[in-house]
This record gives sequence, C-alpha cells and structure tokens, in this order.
Amino acid sequence: MAWVILISAGIFEVIWAYFMKQSAGFTRLAPSVVTIVTMIISFALLSYAMRSLPLGTAYTIWTGIGAVGSFVVGIIVLGEAANPMRVIAAGLIIAGLILMKLSSDA
Repeated sequence: MAWVILISAGIFEVIWAYFMKQSAGFTRLAPSVVTIVTMIISFALLSYAMRSLPLGTAYTIWTGIGAVGSFVVGIIVLGEAANPMRVIAAGLIIAGLILMKLSSDA
C-alpha cells in the first residue's frame, strides 16, 4: 500500500508543478491555490509512505516521478522541446527509479 501512496504523491507533485507554471509566479489566484493544495497533498502522502519505506527510496521515487512526469507534461501539454538528450536524460532517471525500487527492502 505504501507504494501506491508514494506513486500518488508523485502524481500530485506533477500536478502542483504544472499549476505552479500556470500561476505565473503566484500572480494568478486559481492556479496558485491549486498549486498550494496539491503540494500539501503530495507532501502528506509522501510523509505517510515514509512510515514504511526507507527515506532514500521514497524520496528518490517521489522526485523521480515528479521530474519525469513534469517533463512529459511539459512536452505534451506545454509544447516544450523533446530533443534526444532530454529524452535520454528522462530515460536515465526512469532507469534509476527502477533500480531504486528493485534494491528496496520494502
């Protein structure tokens, strides 16, 4: 169950990152509110998952989901560049996440 909660926390991280971009530096109210609410949810879920997962594993997976998820949202939703080096970098992050999960005791 901790893994499902951790993945959910990572998804909420992607959501808050997207809405932070949409908030234009916290100058737009609605996206700013969504950013803050989803940040709180993401941190709360991460904290709950850390009750049974190792710190290094949980934090690495959470930030990795956020990084790769935000990268994908940036490309698909915001039209950001998907050049080969960025795609390779995202692939390396995913490889690291897989290795971190496989090496975890939990």
